[in-house]
Amino acid sequence: MNVNTNTLVSISEANQNFSKVARLVDQYGSAVIMKNNVPRYIITEFSQVEKMTEPDDVEIAEISAQLIRRNAKVYEELAK
Repeated sequence: MNVNTNTLVSISEANQNFSKVARLVDQYGSAVIMKNNVPRYIITEFSQVEKMTEPDDVEIAEISAQLIRRNAKVYEELAK
């Protein structure tokens, strides 16, 4: 995952100035909160959550194709 360095915020700064975090999310789409100089949390717009959790049709088709290739012998037996 690529992280825009403009969206990095320390956890103490986020705690003291959450409105800054909200503005970053509005501007860039997400913000990364650092804990002990390590990316720990990501804040994103609520509307983006569905896009991150629900696979689109292309992803589903790719996964299906992989499963069919991996289990071709099983499918051949079931087809008999």
